[in-house]
Amino acid sequence: MSKKITKAVILAGGLGTRMLPVAKAVPKEMLPIVDKPAMQYNIEEAAASGITDILIVTGRDKSSIENYFDYSPEYESALKNKGGVKNLEILRNIPELANIYYIRQKEPKGLGHAVLRAESFIGSDDFLVMYGDDIIIGETPASGQLIDVYNKNKNICVAAVKEVPAEQVRKYCSLKVTPVENCGDNSEFYVYDMNEKPKTDEEIFSNYSILGRVILTREIFDILREQKPGVNNEIQLTDAMKTLVKKACEEKNEPAKMLAKVFSGERHDMGSKLGFLTANVIEGVKHPETGEDFKKFLKEFSRII
Repeated sequence: MSKKITKAVILAGGLGTRMLPVAKAVPKEMLPIVDKPAMQYNIEEAAASGITDILIVTGRDKSSIENYFDYSPEYESALKNKGGVKNLEILRNIPELANIYYIRQKEPKGLGHAVLRAESFIGSDDFLVMYGDDIIIGETPASGQLIDVYNKNKNICVAAVKEVPAEQVRKYCSLKVTPVENCGDNSEFYVYDMNEKPKTDEEIFSNYSILGRVILTREIFDILREQKPGVNNEIQLTDAMKTLVKKACEEKNEPAKMLAKVFSGERHDMGSKLGFLTANVIEGVKHPETGEDFKKFLKEFSRII
């Protein structure tokens, strides 16, 4: 009987130093895109992809995440008194998106360390990992696209990837890939190796980088427990995935243990100032309340600058 992906882990324990000084008071995962925090976009995407149970790995001073995905008697009472039925329904629906659980990453020791905190929650299941500051908005949920690839294959990891400009590969990771032969749209690749934040040209396999989503098999935890610190002296999830894919190829003589899926959708990096601003402009012109007036403003403003 094939497994189903019903659990997700959202990584939200980092300090968000690229977003200082605001990150000192507001978690980067709670920064808004127009009128919704980034974290809500991720949870809505997960729920739309069939995820029922979500563990958010948080850190110190991030209790606003828990508070947001809870009921709010004060706001509900005020809206009832004012007749704000529409907004009342919106607020009531937020905590019902999925079963949401929390655990703290007591020290910011890297994404691999954060994933390891989720081991007891995951149990024997394969699972989805989402980076809390990576938002992907599109007609088809990005996580659902990965799950579709996972469902077509057995016991395999699936990473969400895009080709990124050469100067940005060093900020993310670089994957060694070959195309999947029977993939009609050339959007799937076998992954054989990867390097986190490559420093030299020799360490760059390709311009394909993992961006914000990956389905992992349960065996990743065995690797993470033995994983030594890497870039920034942190336990890097990329290093553990590198071990996973290379082990399968070299020691077990198995086919690729990971597939890369070029996802559709607009990605926003909410952990950077430019990403935050870009997200609000792109999504602001689409918003039903602000869209038309905001487009008029941007046209006028573009003439000034």
